[in-house]
Amino acid sequence: MLILGIDTSCDDTAAAVVEDGKNMLSNIVSSQNEIHSKYGGIVPELASRRHIEMIIPVVHEAMRKAGAGFNDISAIAVSRGPGLIGSLLVGVCFAKALSFTRNIPLVAINHLEGHIYSIFLEVKPKYPFLALVVSGGHTSFYRVDGFGLYSELGRTRDDAAGEAFDKVAKLLGFGYPGGPIIDALAAKGNAGAIAFPRTFLKESFDVSFSGLKTAVLNYTKKYPESKKEDIAASFQSAVIEILIKRTIDIARSINVKNIVLSGGVAANSALRKQIKEKFLEAGLEVYLPSLDLCTDNAAMIAATGYYHFINNKIADYTLNPKAYLTLGAADG
Repeated sequence: MLILGIDTSCDDTAAAVVEDGKNMLSNIVSSQNEIHSKYGGIVPELASRRHIEMIIPVVHEAMRKAGAGFNDISAIAVSRGPGLIGSLLVGVCFAKALSFTRNIPLVAINHLEGHIYSIFLEVKPKYPFLALVVSGGHTSFYRVDGFGLYSELGRTRDDAAGEAFDKVAKLLGFGYPGGPIIDALAAKGNAGAIAFPRTFLKESFDVSFSGLKTAVLNYTKKYPESKKEDIAASFQSAVIEILIKRTIDIARSINVKNIVLSGGVAANSALRKQIKEKFLEAGLEVYLPSLDLCTDNAAMIAATGYYHFINNKIADYTLNPKAYLTLGAADG
């Protein structure tokens, strides 16, 4: 069973063909980093215009690489949200048109659910598991009891972790995206050089990164001659400690041993290294997707679409994207 996945939730135009929810036959991503880097962040109008230009060639390339025709496709899976509304509109409208003209069933995917199920392309963790989705737009903790059974246990109250990486990179005079830049810079610095704050909110499992970002801003103003490598390393160390400690706290609270890490920040080399070490010490098993499955892609959408399709969760042509879309038991 072949599923065509389409994702235009943010600034990457992506299409993929996945067989039986696990065999990735193609995974094409057209990046817009070059377009947005000069602005230090994503410009929504430019992103949606670029999606319009790239959606057809990207889908055709995904089909070509998979060696498949549209008659071979069992369903089309498309991200309906959350994300940038203009970007989402391009993917959803294209998927609806293709579904109608080719008479192929359509399934609507929550982008966050796609991140969670990206690991299923490589290994299938046992339910229940705790999923940490950490990216430029999201930092959320979910208990996953099965397909469609998601309970949000904690989230960021302000900036997402990836957003904090981007903003700190900009503070230090670097470009976009900031995550890979901070990761590389931190490898050359001293993570213990600066005692940036770690914020853990009481009476909830929520986290906060706004204060940490502000602390970096204030430090750079007060000590402008400080080594940027040390600032990057100390900032990154604080983010990682917050994420790891909070994940362990939640896992122990709900008595879950399996942890799935996903989202763009999951590609951070220091986070991947430390999370393996800390979780081993805590008696937890962590599942990390390959680097190309951490950032936005359509293979994870196609993989998730497979489970929607076999469970008869079919969308109709009244489907519209939603910029703000929660993930819970009713969203499966």
